[in-house]
Amino acid sequence: MSEHFRRELDDGVLTITFTRDDKLNAVSAPMLAALRGAVADLGDDDAVRVLVITAEGRHFTAGMDITTIDTGMGVEPDGSVNGRSVRRTYRALHLLMDEIEAIEKPVILAAQGPCRGFGVELAVSCDFRFAAPRTTFALPEVPNLAVLPGSGGISRLTRLVGPHWARWLAMAARPVDAERALTIGLVHDVFADEQFAAGVREFARSLVALSPQALGLAKLAIDAAASVDRTTARDFDRVANTLLLTSEEHLAKVRAFQQRAAAPRE
Repeated sequence: MSEHFRRELDDGVLTITFTRDDKLNAVSAPMLAALRGAVADLGDDDAVRVLVITAEGRHFTAGMDITTIDTGMGVEPDGSVNGRSVRRTYRALHLLMDEIEAIEKPVILAAQGPCRGFGVELAVSCDFRFAAPRTTFALPEVPNLAVLPGSGGISRLTRLVGPHWARWLAMAARPVDAERALTIGLVHDVFADEQFAAGVREFARSLVALSPQALGLAKLAIDAAASVDRTTARDFDRVANTLLLTSEEHLAKVRAFQQRAAAPRE
């Protein structure tokens, strides 16, 4: 068992919990490896239906742990910077976020406390986001490191909350609290502290109960609708639903509905 995270699988819900409270859950190499492994299992294992990423302690995460993860990627022995090497190394992080966004199963991020830097970038890659009342979201890269939150902290964030609030978070590096995050569309719901774990668990299990094929195609259709013209989006809807309308699962549900409707009422 790692001191940095805990991994649990229960009734189709795979949960990765950050447990590195002594470092405010700053994301370490073992935590990144755990995320990559969980995402791979979500994609490959039919028994894993939903992925939940959460934490325990004072923070959800303080961001990437720059004391243990090399941020000088691409720096040559003479001190010069190889831009190609920077981009190649950086791409590995982007691929993790891209897979979370693309995988045809739901991924939930549940931030029980402050969520900063990489945590926000991870959040906006997920399908669903939940917060506790004390949760705040912040992107401190510009003032703290003189770089952009380039792993989706601008591109995906802007898609979610628009350029108005993306400027507030990524450009001005101002935080938003849980209620404002809910208002601007950064999170879906805010659960009270005493109900947080149960609320997230109940939501995850409600997704397990849904048709995996319909859920996966809904995710694809939503992403397509956000990036293509309206006509193409509607065509995608029709093609996707053709697969579902002719599936045995759908036909069985229709037959069951018809049988209930035809049954005599007491």
